[in-house]
Amino acid sequence: MAASSSSTKFIFPPSIPPSSPSSSSHQSKSQLLSFLFTATTASPISLKLSRCRFRCGHTGRSPIVANALRSVESAEAEASASKSRSAEPGATDLAGRPTILVSEKLGEAGLKVLRGYGRVECLYDLSPEELCAKISAVDALIVRSGTKVTRQVFDAAKGRLKVVGRAGVGIDNVDLQAATEYGCLVVNAPTANTVAAAEHGIALLAAMARNVAQADASIKAGKWERSKYVGVSLVGKTLAVMGFGKVGSEVARRAKGLGMTVIAHDPYAPADRARAMGVELVSFDQAIATADFLSLHMPLTPTTNKIFNDNTFSKMKKGVRIINVARGAVIDEDALVRALDSGVVAQAALDVFTKEPPPTDSKLVQHPNVTVTPHLGASTKEAQEGVAIEIAEAVVGALNGELAATAVNAPMVPPDVLSELAPYVVLAEKLGRLAVQLVAGGRGIQSVRVIYTSARDTDDLDTRLLRAMITKGIIEPISASYINLVNADYTAKQKGLRIGEERVRVDTSPESPVDSIQVKISNVESKFASAVTENGEISIEGKVKDGIPRLTCVGSFGVDVSLEGNLILCRQVDQPGMIGNVGNILGEHNVNVSFMSVGRTVRRKHAIMAIGVDEEPNKETLKKIGEVPAIEEFVFLNL
Repeated sequence: MAASSSSTKFIFPPSIPPSSPSSSSHQSKSQLLSFLFTATTASPISLKLSRCRFRCGHTGRSPIVANALRSVESAEAEASASKSRSAEPGATDLAGRPTILVSEKLGEAGLKVLRGYGRVECLYDLSPEELCAKISAVDALIVRSGTKVTRQVFDAAKGRLKVVGRAGVGIDNVDLQAATEYGCLVVNAPTANTVAAAEHGIALLAAMARNVAQADASIKAGKWERSKYVGVSLVGKTLAVMGFGKVGSEVARRAKGLGMTVIAHDPYAPADRARAMGVELVSFDQAIATADFLSLHMPLTPTTNKIFNDNTFSKMKKGVRIINVARGAVIDEDALVRALDSGVVAQAALDVFTKEPPPTDSKLVQHPNVTVTPHLGASTKEAQEGVAIEIAEAVVGALNGELAATAVNAPMVPPDVLSELAPYVVLAEKLGRLAVQLVAGGRGIQSVRVIYTSARDTDDLDTRLLRAMITKGIIEPISASYINLVNADYTAKQKGLRIGEERVRVDTSPESPVDSIQVKISNVESKFASAVTENGEISIEGKVKDGIPRLTCVGSFGVDVSLEGNLILCRQVDQPGMIGNVGNILGEHNVNVSFMSVGRTVRRKHAIMAIGVDEEPNKETLKKIGEVPAIEEFVFLNL
């Protein structure tokens, strides 16, 4: 007995303008999966269901990267080109390969990976105008923190830019909203520089506590001021880690080794992970009121912008010391100067600033109780190489259609879930494409209902990928839009398409994530009246059988046909000879039948015949089918 779940999700969004469904060529399963991140090109790139994960240290390589490196080594052995070798347009050996623009310095190991896959152009210190002029000829862009990837850049790309790679963690220099609207994936490299950033935080902590920088400058100036630079011990002091992510947790681990008591504030950190490290998660106010040292590791967001200001400084323990290796703008720098002058903050050690580089006359930089470094958090040889490889792997993977584990503007579907859902992803797109072709002219599509049946608990069924594919199938045939996982929900909203999802639990095998997918479109007319149910909705249903997507129901008629090639649906009087009559017409016009299925509700009343054909029948052929007396209606569908 099926039990309906209360799990329903809606996208509210103007209306899809009605038009005739456009023809599209037959796509393979791998091509259909390419919608994930490469939908801004008319020639989809196959999605590889890679389980490769990015690792700090990169002891493992994905097959793509291994092949890329082998390709580079072979090319370098055969050619004596310049060592830097930025590819020039028109190079015959790179013809047809994607163009990757690197706008800031990247380690040679990462460049090797990129050159093994596409044309690489290293153009540094581009002005915003120069970047906009160049970007329309680029498939991927790799930046660090210095390049601003604004909406103007995405506008200038004219839909060609498929992926932006940020060589580092922070992505506040990339307009994520614009990237999402244009279906451009944004990936970062969050793991390779984790240890380097944590080590630098600890280095600043110790250097500040023992006045290392000031004492060094003093002795180099010919002075010997031992009494002036008496420091403070770290043992037994309380360190508040503000942001308990990758870097923050590594700082906490090292601080524990120094004998410090560590607390942390992070609204999203798992309490069990913190407890396992001997760290107590506390509120923001409790953290700043308790700490002897504050180490900042939070991202820059509208909420965290200048979160450390006059008000927060006033709540801190007098004599607190602050380390910041995260983002400069989380601190109100003028307020910090006032806190230093008043003694509320005894010392600060800063690697990042609101504006970089900071003004030479900055009161904060020149303050005697402040230790500064020029954004060196990730600046170790090991981290630079690791970041370069990590971002190169992510960009190459995205260009190749892989679901990047480090994507920041797309719902992340774990590789094992993606692999399991692969045939259902194809089914979902096919059902969306079929459903929209059943809609007759008139009113635009505004409301779609998707029903998933599954033996699994409704909370265990991740349908984001399936919803995006259904959206793709519905929108692409009737508009100029290209849909992928990045922009599916946004495009649906802009088109005025409201998609409701329902999950129904059924008593079948839980080994399959989905038993069936049903797509219903309401408040529209249909080209094929038999697809309309009693409540006035166009309704189709499909299942995956032996790994093959199949159409199992049209309206109230049960069928069983493979969703491949093209499909002819006929409603007929249920009588002998109908299959032969239609088959003969198709054969006479050299149209090959790949399969045929008949479904009926009552014997000798009405039936639906579903015919799969390899070629698209011409108008004469379709006219002859319609002239068969017992055929009451028919429709040709391109899948």
